[in-house]
Amino acid sequence: MGEAYFYHLTRRPMDETLSVLLEKSLGAGWRVAVRGQEPGRIDWLDQKLWLGPEDGFLPHGQAGGPHDGLQPILLTYGPDLPNDPQCLMSVDGAVISAEEVEAMTRVCVLFDGHDSEAVHIAREQWRTLTGAGCKAKYWSEESGRWEMKAES
Repeated sequence: MGEAYFYHLTRRPMDETLSVLLEKSLGAGWRVAVRGQEPGRIDWLDQKLWLGPEDGFLPHGQAGGPHDGLQPILLTYGPDLPNDPQCLMSVDGAVISAEEVEAMTRVCVLFDGHDSEAVHIAREQWRTLTGAGCKAKYWSEESGRWEMKAES
């Protein structure tokens, strides 16, 4: 039974926070899927991960290739998760189901706290998932470091 962690981004950009979470997830031995909503944004994330620091390379690929099932980190905008992840990360309001939360070790929802639409979508996701009985934690970086502000 997994948990959903909601990350309210107000200080660091999404790609920077995502990289940190991906590194921690790989360190825990998890395969990860990162789900966005559109191909252009997935391409952008792919470039950001490839162009990151040399000492912090994160092995990944975009969904649709011949080796999707082997990817430690799979970037996708679809519902299929062929790399059999233990962790699913949602960016840009990508849909997460209660069944996915239950099936994963961890689900992470990253949202831009400066975008009112993103905040609204994250609140709806929180209500939907917790209403379905999923465990969830809300994390804020407002103080300059990550602090858990709510738990359900």
